Amino acid sequence: MAKAKFMNGEFSAKFKGKRKFVAEQMEAIKDYAARDDMQINICPVIQERPSEKKNTEEQITPTHFISGNLEHAVVAIYDNAGIPSFMHRFRKVTNKELFGGSDKTNAAFIIGDEEYDEIYISVYENCEINGKPYSLPMQKPWTGITNDEAARACFSKGEGWHLMTRAEWGLLANLSLKNGTLPHGNTNYGKYHANPEEHGESAGESGKTKTGSGPATWTHDHTLEGVHDLSGNVWEMVRGLRIKDGQLEMAKNNDAALDIDLTLEGDNWEPVRDDSGKSIRVSVSDGGIKFLAESDHEEGYDGCRWEDVNIDCESETLKELALYPGEPEAYCYIDSTEGEYLPLCGGCWGNTSGAGVFYVSLSYPRTRASGGLGFRSAYFRKLKTE
Repeated sequence: MAKAKFMNGEFSAKFKGKRKFVAEQMEAIKDYAARDDMQINICPVIQERPSEKKNTEEQITPTHFISGNLEHAVVAIYDNAGIPSFMHRFRKVTNKELFGGSDKTNAAFIIGDEEYDEIYISVYENCEINGKPYSLPMQKPWTGITNDEAARACFSKGEGWHLMTRAEWGLLANLSLKNGTLPHGNTNYGKYHANPEEHGESAGESGKTKTGSGPATWTHDHTLEGVHDLSGNVWEMVRGLRIKDGQLEMAKNNDAALDIDLTLEGDNWEPVRDDSGKSIRVSVSDGGIKFLAESDHEEGYDGCRWEDVNIDCESETLKELALYPGEPEAYCYIDSTEGEYLPLCGGCWGNTSGAGVFYVSLSYPRTRASGGLGFRSAYFRKLKTE
């Protein structure tokens, strides 16, 4: 067992655990604290906790940050292995507050037919420690595993932990759009394509950067306390959305946060519907990509900027899922041929202006794994029952 403590003015961090873990975290926190743009308003305590303190939460910011009527704060949440993740807390919001929709609670806060007052999303793309994912700064993103493997790894962290869902991704995309803070990111091999002065620290291979190593504009709210790297760096896998034989399908509300059957033939998939209740298909032809509430569609594969996508139906659900031109230059790729295709979100380090929090590619099989595909975990606290 090794121990270490890092102090730099108001900024301090403690580490306790296996020697390799402590050494890696000390090196990362030194790099993070040395950044010119580091704002000392997060005072983390990172350590492997004894068993009686596992599955607990620790506030690590002295203040809450308010953005567009959504209250959130950064906290450290310890999983069943006693290792923390930096998580961003989001308070319940309605679609009306978020994007001018109805008064219904946003789907990200409805899990198993229960409404939750808050959910937690990883501040950073996740790294790997002993086969489990963690949200920590200045780490190499965990890549090279499939969507199903990522989901199992997240569930293995304990009750409430899960692979980030498309409903949760939609929440962040819509929040960024509402507040005029669509995230920049690593979209050109370590730099932001529109401003090369915005750059991150190389992760040592390809064009990837270390988690959270970019400037504040690389977060969902353009503050260092925001959720980092939603645009570019590595594509991110999410749970709870797919296209199968041209039909858009989803898990109900945010039920993808639960360990339900979302396998190829799983019985927890349901159609994405328009406001009149009709199921939505996606047609791909020489004329481009069209979302429509009809029984027939044209099969094909294509990609274009969201501003060129034709959405021929009214659907609040599509808006909840951020499947609309909220970011006109971001790309949308669709495979409407026979088969099942899961989403990749945000774009990668080489997508330049096509990357963005609204970027989506519904064109990859669930068996896909590569060095360019990463993910992040999310968390909700189970409601107590009488």
